[in-house]
Order: sequence, then structure tokens, then C-alpha cells
Amino acid sequence: MKRAVAYVRVSTAKQGKSGLGLEAQRVGIAKFAEAEGLELIAEFQEVETGKGADALNKRPQLAAALSEAKRNDCAVVVAKLDRLSRDVAFISALMAKRTPFIVAELGADVSPFMLHIYAAVAEQERAMISQRTKDALAAVKARGVRLGNPRIRQAQEAAAERRTAIAKDFAANVLPIIREIQATGASMRKTAAALNARGIPTARGGTWAATQISDILKRSAV
Repeated sequence: MKRAVAYVRVSTAKQGKSGLGLEAQRVGIAKFAEAEGLELIAEFQEVETGKGADALNKRPQLAAALSEAKRNDCAVVVAKLDRLSRDVAFISALMAKRTPFIVAELGADVSPFMLHIYAAVAEQERAMISQRTKDALAAVKARGVRLGNPRIRQAQEAAAERRTAIAKDFAANVLPIIREIQATGASMRKTAAALNARGIPTARGGTWAATQISDILKRSAV
């Protein structure tokens, strides 16, 4: 029986807490694996947005899934393509890592070329939605309606809270990997080296050091 690694993702902490989006993905992947005769040897779960050029850097669980799949010479399975990304460049970057991934919704035999096509269509759809929003705001402004947020201080505080939430989400995603490594008796320095060896970047896209491992563990203890 062929093996595979499952990867599930939701974009917000609220979705993650409800469990509904994650469970639907698990069911879809499980049904696909059964139909294709795949043994799911591990599952990696993430709560993080798929947007942005640095999206991969912000998704340590995806990096861990790719590393596990590479170690076992198998593919990563996702329920839908958008659980990876709607960005063509992101999909291309994943393909460049030489670790195959399968989109259950599309089937096991979809070629890399077709995956690019599906990603391009999804990216275009997102761009069209964004443009329609901009056009609507421009029309409202043309009618003399004042746009923007008059409560600047509240907006700044909300932005700071958002940055804190992003940091907490990243810590929550990478913490299980750190604990798994430290369960072998690894020191913080060796844990940092193991994360770097697996290709898992820090929140800012850099390499790990012992002090950063300590910060993550302290954050989890708060």
C-alpha cells in the first residue's frame, strides 16, 4: 500500500476552534485515501492565511508535512487546491521542492500542468473579486461619501492586536514540531538545527537559533 501525508488548513483561529472546516477536509482526504489505496502515515494541521508572497514562511506545518513526505518518499495530500494556495507562484514554488502533492478534489492523475491551470483560474477569481471591491469603493467615494477609518487610534490598536494574533498562531503551529523534536532529548540548540534541517523557517523567514526556541516555549507557557 502506498503511503501519504495529510495536510489540512483553515485561515482563521475562529475556523480552527470550530473544527468544522478541518473536519470536512479530513473526511475528504480519508475518503480519497481509501478509494486510492493510500495509507495516511501522518497529518499536519495549520491555522494560517494562504495569502502573501511569504505565505510558505508563515506555515511551519506545511514545511513539516513536506519534510515528512520527502523523508518517507511519498506525497502530501490536501482536500482542495486552495488549502495550499490560490497563488500560481506559490504552487510553482511547492513543485520546485520536488515533493509531490495530490489534491483529493481533483484526483490522483492530475498533471502539474493542469494544477498550474487550476491555480491560475483561482488566482484570477481572487483578483476579480478584489477589483470589484475597489470599483465599488471608488463609486461610493465619487458620490461624496467619506471613506476610511476616522478612529485612527482604534485602528492602530487593532493592527497591533492582529500582529500579536499572527505571532501566537505561528507559535501554536510550530510548537508541536518543537515538542516532537525535544521529546528525543534534543537541546534547544539541536532543536533549532533540526527545524532548519527540515526547511521550516522562523516567523520572519529566517533560520532558527536556540533563543527563538526559548521564546516559543515561553510564549506557550503564558
